[in-house]
Amino acid sequence: MVHTVKAVADFAGISIRTLHHYDDIGLLKPAGTSPSGYRLYSNSDLERLQEILFFKELGFGLQEIKDIMDSPSYDRKQALHSHKRILIEKKKRLEDLIGLVEKTLTTMERKIGMKNEEMFDGFDDAKIEEYKREARERWGHSEAFMESERRTAKYTKADWDEIKAESGDIITKLAALMDEGKSPADDEVQEQIERWFKHINDRFYACTPEVFRGLGDMYVADKRFTEFYDKVRPGLAEFKRDAMHAYCDKLGG
Repeated sequence: MVHTVKAVADFAGISIRTLHHYDDIGLLKPAGTSPSGYRLYSNSDLERLQEILFFKELGFGLQEIKDIMDSPSYDRKQALHSHKRILIEKKKRLEDLIGLVEKTLTTMERKIGMKNEEMFDGFDDAKIEEYKREARERWGHSEAFMESERRTAKYTKADWDEIKAESGDIITKLAALMDEGKSPADDEVQEQIERWFKHINDRFYACTPEVFRGLGDMYVADKRFTEFYDKVRPGLAEFKRDAMHAYCDKLGG
C-alpha cells in the first residue's frame, strides 16, 4: 500500500515541507512517485519515519540519524527496545521534575528553604546521554565516519594545529561577512563556504553535496554545534547552514 505525502504528514503530525526536506537530504526517500510527480510512501517508509521521529525525540541531529540508520549493522528491533528503555527514563525524569515543582511551591508557601541539592533533583540527563553514546558506538559508523577515523588517526599535533587554524579562519571570516550584512548567497560568503567544502574533503572524508547539505542542517539541529557557532557570532549557525544550502544548490546537490 502506498500513501501520499499529505497522508503521511497527517499520520505523523509533521509538515509536508519536513518530508520534502527529509527526501532532499536522503534521510527518507519515498518508495516512488505518482504519474503527476507526487511523492508516494510505502509502509516500510512509514516505519523508517517512525524511527527517525524516535531519534529526533531523543535529541539526535538529522545527519546523525541518517548515519545511524544507514549503518549496515543497524537493527530496528534492537533500536526500539533501546527507545523504550530511554523513553521510560524520560517519563521518570518528567515525573521527578513535576514532583520538584510541587515541592518548591510547598516550600515557598510555607516560607521554608530547600537544601541546595534538593533544588536540582530531577535535572540529571545522564541516562539519556548514556543511551545516545550507546547508539553512536553501536550504529554510528557510516562510511564517512570510518574514512574520517582512518585519516585522522594518522594526524600529528602539527596537522591538528593546521586544521584548527584553517577552520578558525573560515569561521571568523564568515562571522565578519555576516556583520557586514552579506547574504548567505553572496559571492564572498560562498568563497568561504567553498573553502569549508574543500576543508572537509581534504581533511576528513569525501563529502558529496548531499552530505554537505546535511552537515549544514546538523549545525542548526544539534544544539552543541549551534552553541559553538553562536558563541562566535549570534545567528552564525543558521547563516552558515543557509550558505551551505546555497552552495549545494549551485552544485546541484
